[in-house]
This record gives sequence, C-alpha cells and structure tokens, in this order.
Amino acid sequence: MLDAADALAAFRQEFHIPRGTSGRDVAYFCGNSLGLMPKAAQAAVEEVLTDWRDLAVRAHFEAQHPWMPYHEEATGSLARVVGALPVEVVAMNSLTTNLHLLMTSFYRPDGRRRKVLIEGDAFPSDRYAVASQVTMRGGDPERDIIRVAPRPGEATIRDDDLFAAIVAAGNELALVMLSGVHYLTGQAFPMAAVVSEAHRAGAVAGFDLAHAAGNLDLRLHDWDVDFAVWCNYKYLNAGPGAIGGAFVHERHSHAEMPRFAGWWGHDKATRFQMPDRFDPLAGAEGWQLSNPPILMLAALRASLDLFDRAGMERIRTKSVALTRELEVLLEKSGIRALSVITPHEPERRGAQLSLRLPGGRDVFERLAAADIICDWREPDIIRVAPVPLYNSFADVHRFVDQLRAAVR
Repeated sequence: MLDAADALAAFRQEFHIPRGTSGRDVAYFCGNSLGLMPKAAQAAVEEVLTDWRDLAVRAHFEAQHPWMPYHEEATGSLARVVGALPVEVVAMNSLTTNLHLLMTSFYRPDGRRRKVLIEGDAFPSDRYAVASQVTMRGGDPERDIIRVAPRPGEATIRDDDLFAAIVAAGNELALVMLSGVHYLTGQAFPMAAVVSEAHRAGAVAGFDLAHAAGNLDLRLHDWDVDFAVWCNYKYLNAGPGAIGGAFVHERHSHAEMPRFAGWWGHDKATRFQMPDRFDPLAGAEGWQLSNPPILMLAALRASLDLFDRAGMERIRTKSVALTRELEVLLEKSGIRALSVITPHEPERRGAQLSLRLPGGRDVFERLAAADIICDWREPDIIRVAPVPLYNSFADVHRFVDQLRAAVR
C-alpha cells in the first residue's frame, strides 16, 4: 500500500537494479557507498565516445553537448541539489582534492587563531587532510585540531557539546570543518546553527557533504556556509570514482585569497590568450585546475536529470518516510541484541540507519547470501541506506524479514 501511494515509485525503473543469485533483483541498501547506475548514463557516456570517435578535437565545439562548456551543464542541477546559486557551485576533481584546494584558501591561521574543529571520528580522508594542512602551515595537529567526540557510552555527538566546543575555542578558532552527515553513525549535524556559532566566534565554516548531497534538503547559500565539498558517486549516482563537487558562497566570489591556481579556473574571456598572470573566474569555478573529464560528467548529467525531475523536497519527504518505516519494523523485529545508533529524530539523520549488532559479521554475510546488499563496518555495525529514488517500502520489509532470519 505504501508503494502504491509513493509519488516517486516510478523512478526505480530509471535505474539498473543488480540481479542476485536467485535471479531476483537484490534489495540494495548501499547507496551511501555507491549509488546504482541510472539507465540513461550508458547512452550519455556512449554519446561522448561517439563524438570523440567522429569529431575528435572538434567535439569541444561541435558535439551535441559541446565539451568546452560541458561542465556547466551540471551547474544548475547541482545548485538545486545543495541549495545554492549557480555561481556558487562547480563539478570538478574529487572530494579530498577539493577539500585541500578550499582549505588552502579558507584555512588561514593567524597568531592565536589557528585551531580547526572536526569530529573526533571523522572519515579518515578528512582527518588526514586537516592534519596535513595544519602541519603545512607550521602547526601541530595534536595542539591545533579540536576533536569533538560523543560522550562516554554514547554513539553520536550532542549538539550542545558541539556548540560548547566552538564557544570554548573562541578567538583561537580558525575553521570549523564537519561532515554534513557522519559516515558511520548517519548523524546529520545542524549545519545552519554550526555556521552561526562558527561565524560568531570569528571562524570559517566548511563541510564535507559526501553523505549529505543528494540526501538531505540542503540550503548552503541561505545557511551562509563558507565552503563545502562532496563526491557525486553516493546518493548522486554518478559512478565509481566520479567527479566531485564544490561550493563557495557568493560572498567570496571576488575575494582576494590564496589558492592553488590552474588554467581552467582562469577568466574564460582571456583563457586562450595564455596570459602570465592568473585572473580567477568569479565564484566556485575560479578554483578549477584542469579541463574537466567529460566521460565522468556525462554520467553525472544523466543522474542529475532525475534529481531535477524528482526535486529534493519530494526526495527528502520520501526518505523520511522510508527510513521511519525501517526503524519501526526494526523496533518490532524482536531482535534483542540489535540497537540503532543513528539518531531517532528525522532532522538529525539522512537516508541511513546504522545498526549495532555484536558478532554481526556472520549476520551480514547471511544477508549478502540472501541478496540483501548493505555495508559492514568493524567491529559491529551494519549500515543500511534506503535510498528514495530507487528503494521501495517492499525492499525495507524484505530487509527486516531477512535480518530476522539471519539472526535466527
């Protein structure tokens, strides 16, 4: 009945659902790691290959979708996905590369103000990037990184503890660098409030949106976020190792700031005059380095078309309902050893529930054998992500039925 009333149910047919060992479609709950392939992606990539074959270099200007401005075709859609102005977003590079590029510009330690605040158990790439940036600026990661962690016996960070850490750092704080959604617990951080507290302390606010872009209903421009980065291969379904995304608030569009410069970030009007002096494009495009990978962009363009048709508001509405249905079924499952470590409140989570199940590796493998695809994280967590564009309520019921059988 829930699937029959689902306004987005038809979008499932826009994706390739892998077949399991039984010949039946798998129940795929791993979109927080790699999104499924949109059916339109193959044609989009093949179009680029055909243009390369038939037009070669002329395809930069003569292709059906000319390569020269190809990356701009993703701009409007990405802006709608993350709640930004078109000038504030760009598809480029990969997530960690973009994080380094933007930290080079926005992390500017000066005197006492040199500390960076992150989650204590942030995704390793974020921790490595932040530590290396601090070291390159002559700092000491042990001294200059503030790591906010859950309280003993708790799985997620309390908002009050996060705000208190920002206030306590005061005029020593240079940058708050958090996830939008924590990769392990699925906790969504209160980004608007974090930005407000960071700015009140005189610091810059940046986010890794790897698990938030295409998942939460974001409002980066309205929240006054300084910068953000994300990958497009999770909820945004652009394929393995896909091109990443970046956001820079329009307040910084024409700001003079340090940056690693590249040819593609130069003013388009004079780019081909090959000047010695770098003249950056206004907005996020000014952080581009090299001309973009067209094959990657083709797959991203195919996926973003689905987001434009569905709309983030409807996607988020279904996500809340789908994740709640999963939670209710788990509560009724009678699996005593199971606990959900993701916050209960819809505004504090995205399309993911992280299940703590001691000794659960065997259960995870039984689920895989039953064509239930989810994710295992040591030592005892199964991550389950019901993605609203291609998961159904029937998928959620199938997962809980198989989980109960696997535990038995």
